[in-house]
Amino acid sequence: MKERNTRLKLIKRLIKNNRIESQEELLGHLLKEGYEVTQATLSRDLKLLKVGKVSDGQSGYVYTLPSEESREENEQIFVQDFLRGYVSIEWNSSTVVIKTFGGQANSVANAIDNMNMEEILGTVAGDNCIFACLKDGVTGEDFMKSLKEHIPDLDD
Repeated sequence: MKERNTRLKLIKRLIKNNRIESQEELLGHLLKEGYEVTQATLSRDLKLLKVGKVSDGQSGYVYTLPSEESREENEQIFVQDFLRGYVSIEWNSSTVVIKTFGGQANSVANAIDNMNMEEILGTVAGDNCIFACLKDGVTGEDFMKSLKEHIPDLDD
């Protein structure tokens, strides 16, 4: 995971400091820095970082990062979605089960996914229940601690 976090920081730095128009160009910059990644991995990284493309005002489009203000606004929306939809949280050694109000599981799972919590591999949502698969060595208590860092108002 450390390599991924380091790569994400590098991608942010490259986008901030260079005029990058394409994934191919960004892949070239990464390669120069010693990171050989696939286009699919880079695409996931860009989605995770919420990188967008904006007109450069001249002849094309360049990659851009969301502003800190925009990121905080989006995070607040996800927190509200989570709090509005969840009912209870339980876990065992490898899975967290989050029960939601009917029809709210997708919104709550989307909120969790967008919090980019390193403790989980992913989520699966039904109508009123979400399964979050924990990474090896992560406990339900670890998950809850991280979740409360994102959502301080979360009830126990």
